[in-house]
Amino acid sequence: MATVAIPRSERKLDLRVSDAVLAAITLVVLTALSIYVRTRAISGSFWMDEGLSVGISSHDLFDIPGVLRQDGSPPLYYMGLHVWMDVFGRTETAVHWFSLTASLLTIPAAMWAGWSLWGKRAGFIGAALCSLNPFLTSYGEEARMYALMTLWALLASAFFLHAFVYRRGRFYVAGFALFQTLMLYTHGWGIFYGLASFAALIVLWWRSEERRALAIDGLAAYVVAAILFLPWFPTVLFQAAHTAAPWGRAPRFGAPIQISRDLLGGDRASIVLLLIGGFGLAQVLREHRDRRDRDRLSVYVLILIPLVTLAIAWTLSQFNPAWASRYFAVALGAMLLLSALGLARARTLGLCALIVLMGFWLNPKPFVDGYKSDVRDIGAEAGSMMRPGDLVIVGQPEQMPVAWYYMPGGLRYANSAGLVEDPRYMDWVDAMDRFEAAQPREVLPRLLDSLQPGQKILFMRPLTEGVENWSAPWTQLARRRSAQFGAMLAQAVRDGELRQLTVAPKFYRGASTVGNVGILYEKVSDRPLTQVP
Repeated sequence: MATVAIPRSERKLDLRVSDAVLAAITLVVLTALSIYVRTRAISGSFWMDEGLSVGISSHDLFDIPGVLRQDGSPPLYYMGLHVWMDVFGRTETAVHWFSLTASLLTIPAAMWAGWSLWGKRAGFIGAALCSLNPFLTSYGEEARMYALMTLWALLASAFFLHAFVYRRGRFYVAGFALFQTLMLYTHGWGIFYGLASFAALIVLWWRSEERRALAIDGLAAYVVAAILFLPWFPTVLFQAAHTAAPWGRAPRFGAPIQISRDLLGGDRASIVLLLIGGFGLAQVLREHRDRRDRDRLSVYVLILIPLVTLAIAWTLSQFNPAWASRYFAVALGAMLLLSALGLARARTLGLCALIVLMGFWLNPKPFVDGYKSDVRDIGAEAGSMMRPGDLVIVGQPEQMPVAWYYMPGGLRYANSAGLVEDPRYMDWVDAMDRFEAAQPREVLPRLLDSLQPGQKILFMRPLTEGVENWSAPWTQLARRRSAQFGAMLAQAVRDGELRQLTVAPKFYRGASTVGNVGILYEKVSDRPLTQVP
């Protein structure tokens, strides 16, 4: 029986179709696995940062940028969350799905990036890494912008390589400018990424044989991003001058440990990636000895961008502390692409390492906790006993939005500086000076005098037994003011001015991030308390 030869063009078409089917099946499987792992705590309670997210996003859409002038963040995440909540509601589960969706989108993004840059093996490995990466698991279930920032950083890094390393056209130049702009409007460290990627561009220009064309494309991308960011830049200058992070401390030399623990899930996973991924990258550098080779340059770029980004942040935080491992989202995208390339070039050894990594990351319990704060329990127990017009005093001011979220409507709110008109956000403008100037012996009597006999006061006092976590200037002040308010309220009970009704929660389960005790009082005297001892 004669065989019929299949034309080469048809064989290529069959290959493309089979690759597309395999890619689609892989994406479905990895996405389903990721959803299963990343929804174990999807309905978990909000902690204070998530309360800030929901509170700020609860404002009218075009009022959000003005509110953020006093907070210190860019507006993109909050405006996106506002639209999301309008459609899906503002329950914990609905809000967390906004972040989860961003973390899930990194899976196809990484597959496209790895496949288009270095082949389908790198694409499949990149998608697998993103499906279970511990950082994306953690922040895929948290109402903050870090999963979204990782998505933008991954795409920006991929477009950077396409545009300036592999020189594949102006489409990628424009794409990089777009994703760089999205990063700038999502988190302040997007500026550090921009500076780091520009440093990488200078290295590429120095090694390039087409310096003029590369310079034109590169400058065009950064100029476009700068122009698009220009409307927000005056706000950035104001925030930098007035909304620093007094809750932070200057970092020391523990950044590698933080990266290992929070981005990669600990020492075991980090060692596997360093050894096997490093072996694969060494293969790239050994096989491509030409200093202008594209794959070789991509390794340098993907090392340089996260390294310089974190170095800039670390250096500036020595003078104005703003250092937290959750901000490392800005560097994670490039790190995931670098890992995908290294494991892909390690071949069979790399696939074995990937299986081991996914085994380490499959259990989400070390990375997520559905009980980050006990404010939900305080609201359920003490809040149910309160009525419109009653007063909530929050010892740690930035916890006020999460208190507002879990308490019934119609309550009034105050912190150690006095009454707060809008409890849905924290006003960080010159906060340290304002709160140091507000004296408890002046503030608390005025608050109590604003109540009638029979009205209630809930004092939400942070649990500060872990003194090391309360050693920054801001947290020291919150700890001290909470103790002062607590002592004065207890004295008012002894003097017969107040009556203590209950303490919540009745059964404290040990919040993983921030714990509080809620003490509910009732005013029983109608005489002024301006002389509370």
